[in-house]
Amino acid sequence: MKRIIFSLLITVTVLTSCEDVLEVDNRGFATAEGIYVTESGYEGLINANYSLLREIYGVQPYIYCAGTDLYAEGRSPEPLGLSQYTELGPASEDVDIIYNQAYKAIRMANTALFYADITEQTPNINSRVGEVKYLRANAYFLLVQTYGGVPLILEQIDSPILEIERNSADEVYTAIINDLTEALGAVGTDTSNGRVNQRAVQHLLAKVYLTRGYESFGDANDFSTAASFADAAINGQDLNLSFDELWDYTNRENEEVLFAVKYSSGSVSADPTELGNQQARFFGPYMGGNEIAGEAPNRSYNLLATDFALRLFTPDDERYEASFMTEVYNPYFLEHVSGDLSGEGIRDFYEPYWFTPADSTAYVNSIIQLEDFVYHPYETTIGGIIVTGDYETIPLKKFDDPDAPFGESTSTLDIVLSRLGETYLIAAEAYLQAGNAATALDRLNTVRDRAGVDDATSIDIDFILDERGRELFGEYHRWFDLKRTGKLVERASLHHPLIEESNFAGSGGELKILRPIPQSALDLNANKNFAQNPAYN
Repeated sequence: MKRIIFSLLITVTVLTSCEDVLEVDNRGFATAEGIYVTESGYEGLINANYSLLREIYGVQPYIYCAGTDLYAEGRSPEPLGLSQYTELGPASEDVDIIYNQAYKAIRMANTALFYADITEQTPNINSRVGEVKYLRANAYFLLVQTYGGVPLILEQIDSPILEIERNSADEVYTAIINDLTEALGAVGTDTSNGRVNQRAVQHLLAKVYLTRGYESFGDANDFSTAASFADAAINGQDLNLSFDELWDYTNRENEEVLFAVKYSSGSVSADPTELGNQQARFFGPYMGGNEIAGEAPNRSYNLLATDFALRLFTPDDERYEASFMTEVYNPYFLEHVSGDLSGEGIRDFYEPYWFTPADSTAYVNSIIQLEDFVYHPYETTIGGIIVTGDYETIPLKKFDDPDAPFGESTSTLDIVLSRLGETYLIAAEAYLQAGNAATALDRLNTVRDRAGVDDATSIDIDFILDERGRELFGEYHRWFDLKRTGKLVERASLHHPLIEESNFAGSGGELKILRPIPQSALDLNANKNFAQNPAYN
């Protein structure tokens, strides 16, 4: 087998993780060689590849969302380096999450690809190989966007290697595209069974080509190629669901979801208070949480909507009411589970920015108020202000799970990674950058039509980013969006109340755009010529 140079850090972490995941299926203390060559054992290995998506996306989302124009902290501090850049360095809190978890996924994928040739051959083998190549490509795409060029490990590692070399970002993108191209011809077409499918692959290919198109090494045709793949993923399908229907907790496996991180009650049964996803925990104020089950979800007071984020929405935009819990009943989840709220009292109301004094008076006079009713003026509902009490800032409700009454790590709702609304916006951005503004407007206005707002008549990259903010608020895209388009410094310093442009200043005049290679990886690497990203030297 070709010898791959790999770091002890990654190898030890990955080997330990894989053994932990697969130990459940190894009750007879059989070897991997004995398990993975059987049909059932190999299917278990494939399922273990999928399960690692939970470790990538099911934890704290700061590395995906913090330090941008849309989110700021409230009463609870966020990791300072990721949220404000002033102390961002190789040892900063959570800077290593994608690095560690993505390489676990890559290690597991390489194992599955190695055993694909020697396991019991079934009609599903080719599609399973394609699914795994998508998962490996997705892990590398997260890595290259976050850290730039990283080590390419494309074969199984069977022993710890103490040195690691860094590949260029160009080489990583080539490997990603190769994996996705091969996956496209192998995976199935069903978007409802939880597996990687052709449209999910096309969606990710569109995003990869779109992102590479902005790079100095990008190909002249990357934007047009991205547009073609996005249109292929759209496949003529319109946005038929309302935005409220799209995020109804009983309807998460809907027609617009192309790929998601799957959860179920069975998958978290070993520890249901810890193994669920945390997506609903963030993006809102502390609301009581664990004290009384079902009264309110346990939220962290992080990643709150900034003034800029809330002002992106106009009064006629249906996504505002479908995204945010503007009226809070008692219990909190009543809005989700009751078909009739008439006669119910309101505990909290979060005023929108467009309310006039007359609007405020009319609203208060029109509702049934609970005894402890609180009217929250707009200027007190936004992230980045001084917060001293519970319930102060407006909660995001898109990810609410009434079946997980304590919130925190108990939700078994899927985490949506690819959905049709974003595919349209990827197409709009790709067509714009390819020089076809008319088609870009058409794709963007499909999204706006569903939201109930007027068609846009002109388009530029800032308008697309604004539209992505409205459509995708709380989903794990924003840092990548700003970094991809070269707008991170401009928009974060302009719209985040705790970030100034000078916060991005790094070593040697370099800007802290890429995240640093984690110090733990550098310390355990015998190759001392492995380069840190320039801003952190």
